[in-house]
Amino acid sequence: MNKKGIRLAALALATCLMGAVPAYAEQVTIPVGAQGDHSQISLPANGITQDAVRERWGSPEEIREPVGQPPISQWYYKEFVVYFEGERVLHTVMKRK
Repeated sequence: MNKKGIRLAALALATCLMGAVPAYAEQVTIPVGAQGDHSQISLPANGITQDAVRERWGSPEEIREPVGQPPISQWYYKEFVVYFEGERVLHTVMKRK
């Protein structure tokens, strides 16, 4: 068998062996108490301004002043927390129930 034939045989063998390797997956579970029901509440969208959040959802229960660079602040509402980078919504997170 020449070099090309050996390479093709090795490739075929490797391909067959790869199909014989079992696949594994990890199941991730989230406790029911940690799951937020997004369908029952509207949340501030990323990128909107602090003024728009205050206009739509009112004044927050608590405001944590900006920290770090870029400055990140947090507004706490009854069911969610809004994270701002400067004056814009960076992310909104549902609170655990």
